[in-house]
Amino acid sequence: QVQLVESGGGLVQPGGSLRLSCAASGMIVGFNFMGWYRQAPGKEREFVTSITTSGTTNYVDSVKSRFTISRDNAKNTVYLQMNTLKPEDTAVYYCNALVLGKNYWGKGILVTVSS
Repeated sequence: QVQLVESGGGLVQPGGSLRLSCAASGMIVGFNFMGWYRQAPGKEREFVTSITTSGTTNYVDSVKSRFTISRDNAKNTVYLQMNTLKPEDTAVYYCNALVLGKNYWGKGILVTVSS
């Protein structure tokens, strides 16, 4: 059974940083396509970033140069380092894994950027 558990969210001031973690079980992060999505209040869920098995990354334009996705194969965990956070980054962030053609999601974690 694939499970994804996010952690590291919370309240941060504009310009601050946070690192989200996605601990996976029932699958191997290094062998699968992993990503982060977010859903802001009143909006649809949107793609943020992804990392392929070969390490190729992709980002939505609004977070390029500010966010970084990475993985630690030994810990079977994917990370999202978020720098220079803006109020518009406020959202529930979801970890995503594509395993054998099926999408799996974490329960999500709230990130609030506010002064």
